[in-house]
Amino acid sequence: MPLSEHEQRLLSQMEQQLLNDDPKFASAMKGSSRRGGSAGRLLLGGAGIVVGLLLLVVGVASQQVLVGVVAFVLMLAGAAYAVSSPRRAPAPGPVGVVQGDGRTARRPGRTGRGGKGAPGSSGSFMERMEERWQKRRDEGGR
Repeated sequence: MPLSEHEQRLLSQMEQQLLNDDPKFASAMKGSSRRGGSAGRLLLGGAGIVVGLLLLVVGVASQQVLVGVVAFVLMLAGAAYAVSSPRRAPAPGPVGVVQGDGRTARRPGRTGRGGKGAPGSSGSFMERMEERWQKRRDEGGR
């Protein structure tokens, strides 16, 4: 059922307001839709499945196991390609952690040069989570 003119206007106003309020979130939501290229992926994946099925029938009829295996792999690859989404480049922007005083620091373990990690990062993920939990308990219990 199509939207009325009033509903379309309201929707476009809401979209514009979202874009103005939080452009990063709005662009992330735009990128999550599967509009561009999904029909082509489905068509190409479907063609791979059909060709694989035909090869499988030929392989069984001629009693050639290798042709049947190749056909099965082709069908599997076609199905995987059809349902997968195209890879996108990561969203630009700062990559880091907001500290308690409002400053941002690079994420531990992500130096961009393959190094050891950010200075001051110690311990495993679980140890850091336990430290944070303990700090929150101590601050809340005063």
